[in-house]
Amino acid sequence: MLIDLSQAVGGYLYDVFVTRVDWWVFLGIVAQGLFTMRFVVQWLASEKAGKSVVPMAFWWFSISGGVLLLAYALYRRDPVFIAGQGFGVFVYLRNLQFVLRERKAGREVQGKGAG
Repeated sequence: MLIDLSQAVGGYLYDVFVTRVDWWVFLGIVAQGLFTMRFVVQWLASEKAGKSVVPMAFWWFSISGGVLLLAYALYRRDPVFIAGQGFGVFVYLRNLQFVLRERKAGREVQGKGAG
């Protein structure tokens, strides 16, 4: 029974990670890597600051990974994945807009104070 189970699992993993690999799977893996990097940069920035921070790179990794994962989901025609990534990309773009607006306002305040 254990041998049958190990053969079934091995066959499944071979099918998923070898037989079905194509350029779209490669794109999906790269996209997931970018998406995962957002947590790595956020974690490292927080460790360095000694508090929870969200660096600009978090949003760029979120957007790039999210857009590529959305393209992958659209190709695979996965409605759950499409809905999740589509909404996520919107949220990441909106948050980036807030960050950029705040940075621009900060520069304008600094520029007025120098005059």
